[in-house]
Amino acid sequence: MPRFSAENRKANQTLVDVVSRFAQKKQVTPAQISLAWVLAQKPWIVPIPGTTKIHRLEENLGAMDVELTPEDIREIDVVASKISVQGERYPESAQRMINR
Repeated sequence: MPRFSAENRKANQTLVDVVSRFAQKKQVTPAQISLAWVLAQKPWIVPIPGTTKIHRLEENLGAMDVELTPEDIREIDVVASKISVQGERYPESAQRMINR
């Protein structure tokens, strides 16, 4: 996954730091903030996080209890819009299959 190469992880750390600071302020995990943000977008959008660990599943489920105010969502959106995520989501060969 190109987005998770060492070089791109370093470049994308800014976004991770923003989410982490917001999570600390809300006293939840960064994963919970991320999932709560997705849940707050539209009622028909549902995140499907993957995990193989029960404690991560429980953590992910905790995102349903995270309350993000309209101001919280606006703040996250404003900060995130200023960050350019580096690296493609999929390797080139997989991306070609998606864009058929």
